[in-house]
Amino acid sequence: MKLLKLSRRAMLAAGAATALALSPLSAQAQTPEDVLIVGQIAEPKALDPAAVTAVNDFRILMNVYDGLVRYKDGTLEVEPSLATSWDISEDGTVYTFSLRDGVTFHDGSAFNADAVKFNFDRMLDENHPFHNTGPFPLSFFFSAVENVEVVDDLTVRFTLNAPYAPFLSNLAYPTGLIVSPAAVEQHGAEFGRNPSGTGAFKFAEWRSNEAVVIEANADYWDGAPELQAVVFRPITDANTRTAEMLAGGIDLMVEVPPVALSEFQGETYTVHEQAGPHVWFLILNAKEGPFADVRVRQAANYAINKEAIVNDVLEGTAAVAAGPTPPAFAWAYNESLEPYPYDPDKARELLAEAGAEGAELTFYVTEGGSGMLDPVAMGTAIQADLQAVGLTVNIETYEWNTFLGEVNPGLEGKADMAEMAWMTNDPDTLPFLALRTAAWPDQGGFNSGYYSNPKVDELLEAARVATDQAERARLYQEMQVIVQEDAPWVFVANWKQNAVTSDRVENFSLQPSFFLLLDDVTKN
Repeated sequence: MKLLKLSRRAMLAAGAATALALSPLSAQAQTPEDVLIVGQIAEPKALDPAAVTAVNDFRILMNVYDGLVRYKDGTLEVEPSLATSWDISEDGTVYTFSLRDGVTFHDGSAFNADAVKFNFDRMLDENHPFHNTGPFPLSFFFSAVENVEVVDDLTVRFTLNAPYAPFLSNLAYPTGLIVSPAAVEQHGAEFGRNPSGTGAFKFAEWRSNEAVVIEANADYWDGAPELQAVVFRPITDANTRTAEMLAGGIDLMVEVPPVALSEFQGETYTVHEQAGPHVWFLILNAKEGPFADVRVRQAANYAINKEAIVNDVLEGTAAVAAGPTPPAFAWAYNESLEPYPYDPDKARELLAEAGAEGAELTFYVTEGGSGMLDPVAMGTAIQADLQAVGLTVNIETYEWNTFLGEVNPGLEGKADMAEMAWMTNDPDTLPFLALRTAAWPDQGGFNSGYYSNPKVDELLEAARVATDQAERARLYQEMQVIVQEDAPWVFVANWKQNAVTSDRVENFSLQPSFFLLLDDVTKN
């Protein structure tokens, strides 16, 4: 693997940091100054933003790449980034972006309108010469794009096939980050191991299952970052991650286990919390097996004691979910919905009506993963609750990336249910990608349980072209009522994200987007 050339200081610091972090734990070890060591929840799948779906990967990518727009600090509101301004046609179908002048990719090639067109054509045009560097699982975000036109070197125009309300928000999401065409042309399918963007940090090294190292981009258009380098370490086991943080082997830990939060009290650490649009749920196989009957799906929702999971397993760091839309999307959330109550007698009654007493279920559980909270403990609690109403539940546990490889292609012929969590940027995203009939896995979506309701399809299609937010809200709220009744998922929890930093780290804050933005962070 060809590495980008690091400055001597950054290479020595990053090397020392990873060597220290990978050595046996020692009490209050000292990581190098100006090198931030981040404890991640898993190994990244790839560093190509168009090719990945997990927030775990996004936390790295948002520091290496920029999009045309980005989320304003502390919000999900869109502001300029690589585009300095834009105009939208009266009918909402044409977006014309003015691009930032003088920006270069980390490999030295120029950022311009041709580069923007290359990025979106690569994802959306099956005949593009580098479309085979995919697959691009979230290209759904830009399915409304009919054409990308280079007007001049610093002007690019997107023509949509219909008004599409989430378009700007989706451009700010990692799928819309702009990669270097020259690097894609050079590395082809290996671009995900050799990334090049325009971001505050440049890729330096990826040692599988050990560390991803990025170094400061001194020429960053928005000002050079304060840190010399960042080392992302995959530490899948939450207890090990906690122990590393307590021993001083890492400076920043994401997704702190609820039971460990009390260990980070006092002046030595800062615990950060930030509400955001998150939902943790169980995908139910509605195509075959017991969950093909809506009564069995509803029974599962009644059988699982979600209050106990939230209060006892998650230590009160989440709230019980009422449906598919997180309450963080206040304008689109249906406040009239109440969560399914814990009612095992009602569950047994529905199972008897459906003739499903004693049914045997295969349940996919992950060891960890983006937004998955405490998935093994939660899975064990869910198994016990379902078995208490007469179901036999067999758990199969997988590492996160292996788990996604099993679940995303669909549960047919393999499992009856699977854990899942989504952290999204718009109320359109999760239901459109995971609840529509046209989002079944064989059509490229994430509807791994094969749920289908024509009325839900109709509401979701209408909501994404509605230009009036009040009308969009009405459509989403109606959708939530139907989906809750159909129960394609067990709606479990909405989480408040957290992280912990050492007292050497300053200017860090969590974002409602769930991304890590590290360009302003300092470390003494």
